[in-house]
Amino acid sequence: MGQEQSVAAAEDQTSPTKDSTQPSLDSLIAEAAAYGDEDDDSGSLEAKAQKALECPCIAHLRSGPCGAQFSEAFVCFLKSTAEEKGSDCVHPFVALQKCIKANPDAFSKDVMEDEDDVKKEEKLAPQKMNNIRPPLWAVESKTPKP
Repeated sequence: MGQEQSVAAAEDQTSPTKDSTQPSLDSLIAEAAAYGDEDDDSGSLEAKAQKALECPCIAHLRSGPCGAQFSEAFVCFLKSTAEEKGSDCVHPFVALQKCIKANPDAFSKDVMEDEDDVKKEEKLAPQKMNNIRPPLWAVESKTPKP
């Protein structure tokens, strides 16, 4: 009886519940990148990228409706040698973004919220520009000059 309770408790701990918080996309990407860097410090970028892609932490992203686009963008980012990492991967990320927009129900709220935040910032940007005032020293005096 005690052993059965232990097994049941272990199953409860390993099976995710709907109430448990999902890790953020950024943390999953970081975990997968670290997974690719384990064991082999001398491996090629291609080998590390492929190993990172095998990380179970991103399996749901690979197997989803945008799996091919995600895999291409992720591998490109990991293999990027540009000064600003990933700046040479614009096309794969644009394809991934289009796929995410076409399949919004397939992604967690944190992925969709990031996009919503960008849209909100774009809407607020013109309003912020209207509130800029020049410094007092730059404004001509309203009193007439003698």
